[in-house]
Amino acid sequence: MKALVTGGGGFLGSAIVRQLRARGDRVVSFSRTKHAELESLGVEQRRGDLADPDAVLKAAQGCDIVFHVAAKAGIWGEYREYYQANVVGTANVIAACRAFGISRLVYTGSPSVVFDGTDVEGADESLPYPAHFDASYPKTKALAEQAVVAANSPDLATVSLRPHLIWGPNDNHLVPRIVAKGRAGKLRRIGNRPCLVDTVYVDNAAQAHLNAADRLAPGAPLAGKAYFITNGEPLPLWEMVNRILAAAGVPPVTRSISSGAACALGALCEKIWESFRLSGEPPMTYFVAKELSTAHWFDISAARRDLGYHPAVSVEEGLNRLKAWFDEAGR
Repeated sequence: MKALVTGGGGFLGSAIVRQLRARGDRVVSFSRTKHAELESLGVEQRRGDLADPDAVLKAAQGCDIVFHVAAKAGIWGEYREYYQANVVGTANVIAACRAFGISRLVYTGSPSVVFDGTDVEGADESLPYPAHFDASYPKTKALAEQAVVAANSPDLATVSLRPHLIWGPNDNHLVPRIVAKGRAGKLRRIGNRPCLVDTVYVDNAAQAHLNAADRLAPGAPLAGKAYFITNGEPLPLWEMVNRILAAAGVPPVTRSISSGAACALGALCEKIWESFRLSGEPPMTYFVAKELSTAHWFDISAARRDLGYHPAVSVEEGLNRLKAWFDEAGR
C-alpha cells in the first residue's frame, strides 16, 4: 500500500515510517521540513502546513491510507496555534481522505483528552471527556479526536489511538526534557504518593498503528473508536523518571515539593506569563502539576482484542536500549 504519514519526520512518525518501509510499503511523509533520515529510507517527502487545505490535499493524492500523526504538542502556547494545527489540520486531513476516496484513517490521539485532574486508575475507553480542560493541547486534541470518530462511515473507516508518554532512543521531547532538567538539578518530586503511571516504548506505539491499519475497514470492530496504547506495565511515576535518568547517567531526583504548592506555583506562573506576555514556557503550569501528582494508567484490553496489540518491547528492554543509545552518542 501507499501510506501518507503526517509528521513522518517526528519521533513517533519516523518509527511508523521505518516499520512501514521494513515490510515493503510505499510511504509519503508530510511535514514542514525535509528529513535526511526519511530520504535515506526512500520516503517521498511533501512539505507544508496542516492548516493549509491545498497542501494537505497534494500530500494525500495517490495514497491508500493516512496515518495522521502530526500535531502541535506542548504545555504552553496560544490556543489559536493549537487549534489551527490540531483541529483545523485534522479537518483538512479528513477532507483530503474524502476527496480522494481514501478509505482508512489512523489518527494519533492522546490520553490527555480524558484527564480531569484526578487519578485515572485502570480506566478503559468508556471514560468520558472532562467538562473542562486545563491546557490547550488536550482540549484541541479532544476536539480533533471527536471529529475523527464522527467521520467514520461506510466510505471512510477511522480509528484514534491514544499512546501514553511515548519514549525511547531518538526521543526529541519527553526524554530530553527529563534529562536536561535532571542534569540542571531542576527536577522535584511532586507530592509523596507513589502514583502509578503508564508509558509506551516508541516501537510498541508504532506497531499499534500498523496493527490498526491492517485491521481497519468499514464495519470492523475498531472503526469509529478510540484506544489507549501503553506498555501495560504501570510504574510509580518517579521510579520511571529515575530509571530514565539512570540510563543517561544522571543522579535520581531526591528533592520534593507538595502537590498543593506545585499547583499554586503553576497557576501563578501561568498568570505571570500571560500578564507580561513572556516568551518560552513557564517552569511549571497547573496542568503539569496535576499530571505529575496523580495516577494515570489504563486498561488496554480493548487494544489487545481489536487491534491484536501486544507490546513486544518491555520497559526493561526499552531502558536497556535507551542506555545503549545514550552511551553510543556520548550524550
